[in-house]
Amino acid sequence: MTTEGEAEIAAGEAEIPGTGGPGMVILLNGTSSSGKSSIAAELLPILDDTYFHFPVDAFHALRVDRDIADEDLQAEIDRTVKGFHRAVAGMAAAGNNLVVDVPMSRRWRLLDCVNLLDPCRVVLVKVYCPLPELLRREAARADRTPGLAAAQYPRVHAHGIHDVECDTARASPRACAERVKAYLAAPRRPTAFEQLGGGLGQRG
Repeated sequence: MTTEGEAEIAAGEAEIPGTGGPGMVILLNGTSSSGKSSIAAELLPILDDTYFHFPVDAFHALRVDRDIADEDLQAEIDRTVKGFHRAVAGMAAAGNNLVVDVPMSRRWRLLDCVNLLDPCRVVLVKVYCPLPELLRREAARADRTPGLAAAQYPRVHAHGIHDVECDTARASPRACAERVKAYLAAPRRPTAFEQLGGGLGQRG
């Protein structure tokens, strides 16, 4: 026979906790090797609230280590990125704050995020680095596909609008992080995502 106390505990465990509203998403948009992860590492400790670092590369790293045929690779990448976007949206909807680093190197990726995320709760950060410096960094690293940064370079910022801009060839990761934090203290409206929502497609 269930006691009154046991019934209360069972009832409490069945209740889904409230979230208190959606979290903030700081979206670091830049090419491979542009310095997104370095900015995120400096940014998390100085933000006033608790944030998760959510890099798309971590999702790709979860995939089983198996050869993928060249003709199937892009579809595999696209499915992973679409799933990543929905994981970001789900975490934010549950009230979590996120620092996301992902290259918006294809138009559909930006449109997908505009459709999924609350545009009032997104800070879109342009993480820029001149191409010669990107190539130097890429060559110095053993974990990057040669030519990836150059392929992404003309696309990743093609939409033009950002809330914050950082040049990682001129400013340190800490200085870039401080710039993002300063924006959070005095955000502007409409946000970049609010402006992009009208130009890229309808929210759905």
